[in-house]
Amino acid sequence: MTVARCLLLMAALPLFGGCQFMPFLKSDSPVSSTAGQTRMQGVLMGTGGQLIFQPCNEPRRYFVTDAGNTGVLQEAADLANVQGQVFADLRGRFDASSSGGTEGQLSLQRVYRLERSAAACKDAHFKQTSLVASGEKPTWRVTVGSKGMVVEREGQPQLALPYMEEQVGDGRFNLSSEANGQRVELWIAPQRCVDPVTDAVQFHSAELRVNDQVQQGCAYLGGARND
Repeated sequence: MTVARCLLLMAALPLFGGCQFMPFLKSDSPVSSTAGQTRMQGVLMGTGGQLIFQPCNEPRRYFVTDAGNTGVLQEAADLANVQGQVFADLRGRFDASSSGGTEGQLSLQRVYRLERSAAACKDAHFKQTSLVASGEKPTWRVTVGSKGMVVEREGQPQLALPYMEEQVGDGRFNLSSEANGQRVELWIAPQRCVDPVTDAVQFHSAELRVNDQVQQGCAYLGGARND
């Protein structure tokens, strides 16, 4: 079956349910070497019966082979906008055209994030950010970069904190800080998670703990981190 037809059929499938945080979940994906692989952001689209990836602000295009069995075809079909496109942050082996043209091959190994809007290509802070996590009810967001961890919560003052990171195995880690009378912990696990507001698919779940308050959400790795 062609990719174009798959996209048409899968667009009718319902989205998976919202994220369910499981802080001790073992990753289903084995850790593999990233040698020879590159992380890029761009747009996925179905063209001429094939899945195409075009990096942000570049004329090059890559025919996609899902070598890592990421399930990107179904994920992209569920999210595709009216133009049949979806923003993608992914990693794989990019091989340029042997004829010197603008079309090459992408052997896809990992997907970090998929969004319906391609506006993420214009995120000027992406490369300086190592992690972004967010959730709802009430709304919260944590942005992590070289200057520390910024915690934003609905109805609460913003917190800018130093932090310590601890790896807890199977791709899971947590960030913690004790400052200004606050105990803050952010637990991250490799697990498919759907943002309930934008329907964006992220491949880490998150749990924010501030003192005795616990909130769940989704997370994605920024450009400053390539786990």
